[in-house]
Amino acid sequence: MTREDFLEKLKEIQKIKCETQNLELKSAEQGCPKRLYDTLSAFSNQDDGGIIVFGIDEKTGYKETGVYDPQDLQKRINEQCLQMEPVVRPLLTVLEEDGKSFVAAEIPGIELSERPCYYRGKGRLKGSYVRVGDSDEPMTEYEIYSYEAFRRKYQDDIREVPRATRLSLRQDALEEYIRKLKEGKPNLAGLPDEEICELLSVTRDREVTLAAVLLFSPYPQAYFPGLCITAVVVPGTEVGETGETGERFLDNRRIEGSIPQMLEEALQFVRKNMRNKTIIDPETGRRNDRTDYPITAVREAIMNALVHRDYSMHTESMPIQILMFEDRMEIRNPGGLYGRLTVDQLGRMQPDTRNPALAMALEVLGITENRYSGIPTIRRAMEEYHLRDPQFADERGSFVVTFYRETVKESRKDSVDETFRETDRSRLDYIKLFSGIEQEESRINESQTVYKTGGRQEDFGVSAEETRLLEFCRIPRTRQEIGEFLGLSSTTYAIQTYVNPLIERGLIRLSVPDKPGSSKQRFTSVMRGV
Repeated sequence: MTREDFLEKLKEIQKIKCETQNLELKSAEQGCPKRLYDTLSAFSNQDDGGIIVFGIDEKTGYKETGVYDPQDLQKRINEQCLQMEPVVRPLLTVLEEDGKSFVAAEIPGIELSERPCYYRGKGRLKGSYVRVGDSDEPMTEYEIYSYEAFRRKYQDDIREVPRATRLSLRQDALEEYIRKLKEGKPNLAGLPDEEICELLSVTRDREVTLAAVLLFSPYPQAYFPGLCITAVVVPGTEVGETGETGERFLDNRRIEGSIPQMLEEALQFVRKNMRNKTIIDPETGRRNDRTDYPITAVREAIMNALVHRDYSMHTESMPIQILMFEDRMEIRNPGGLYGRLTVDQLGRMQPDTRNPALAMALEVLGITENRYSGIPTIRRAMEEYHLRDPQFADERGSFVVTFYRETVKESRKDSVDETFRETDRSRLDYIKLFSGIEQEESRINESQTVYKTGGRQEDFGVSAEETRLLEFCRIPRTRQEIGEFLGLSSTTYAIQTYVNPLIERGLIRLSVPDKPGSSKQRFTSVMRGV
């Protein structure tokens, strides 16, 4: 730190009159503070490190008292730094101003692989600290474990589940997974199924892994009751607020099952509790009916929580939480960001993967792409809805995604939503011939088609691909039939990508609506005349 930088820092302190995430103030007028260990640990354990300024008395209104002896103070500071593990190497700067001496100790953040930095006299569990605002807080046992897990590359998703056996898994689902694994891999296809299970972490030393239980067990919560999702709708903007009749929750559900089942049922919960609203473009008068939040963004956030949450024994009793408030929705999953990734880097660089075996299995099953596109997809979907940017927060031991219902004021308004920009006359012909819906052609414009169904007038936009799919579903179709029709090997991907959007728009109905994942499910077009 140069003399000019130090002077500027002193001026800033007198202006803000407070400590911050990266700034600690010590008096040192009568001697060196005896306990710098907490701050040395906390600053070392954050990426940006921090600065300790000696010679400012916080108790007397941030008076510039100066230090007792800058030379001896530096010696005492270094002595305490040598008591840390790993040793802290501060950059010390002395400033003489108006007959007073000030000392600044710049504490660098240490490498992630070396954290946590702790005071040897207390040991790692009691001597590790983290900076929270302007205070130094003891690290939790889980926070300390997280550093250890990253350094040693623990894979909690493939830890053994002794109570589970291969026979306790759904054999049809497991066989389908192994079949998909063999596709296009001749070397793998020639191996026995048991060996494939070992190689791909379905089993480990013949014991069933956690990933296999989460994907193929009929009821994973029999082994881990906390590995579920709790979803609530709060009648207000904060937990604890009550409704008109004293109710704490407008809807409250515990969502269980395998990861694919939890994903589907969580989306059903959100769809059920989102409001449908009509947006009128003030310039064109065009109408667009939509839900509070884009379901694409919601799906990605829930999927990310299920894939990237911490599955260690420290968090196995902590469910993922979905909290729907009047003004926002929060999705919270146990375990903060993993590895070197920071919140600012989300969606812009490839992250370390906490659960690689689970992520790969879900990719094989066609449930997720595993190409780090989730965050960009969320941001894009919210932007297309003209909603505030989603907020991502890495809190102590948890990661939180927040969607806001509040819209943003744009400097440049698009006259037509991107979804409805193209004009496709074949859509109109299809609607007339296929659905028998009476058209009001005078209201058809380049971005949308207006039609009537069930006595209600709605906005309608159907792509050529959707037109083919709707026509195919004039008679009830199974997942397998739809997958084959679309030329996709993954029926899960086919349903999630092509069918679910049509269900959300009311164009396809489920034969078993209360059980979206039912093996007996059939999908049928709902337009009149079908």
